[in-house]
Amino acid sequence: MMKAKVGDRIIEEGTHVGDHRRIGVVTALRHDDGTPPYEIRWLDTGHDALVFPGSSARLEPAHDHND
Repeated sequence: MMKAKVGDRIIEEGTHVGDHRRIGVVTALRHDDGTPPYEIRWLDTGHDALVFPGSSARLEPAHDHND
């Protein structure tokens, strides 16, 4: 089970030809234990969304990138 913290990134790989990778930053958790869903901000659009990560998603901890 995926468990995130605020600041982590959710990376969703495209699943169809022509789909691109999307990266979102976790801005809020709905559960104290870090399980989905997550409130995120997509980096490509700035759109805020509630996300239930699918099987093509992975989590990148906040300390693994520089912002």
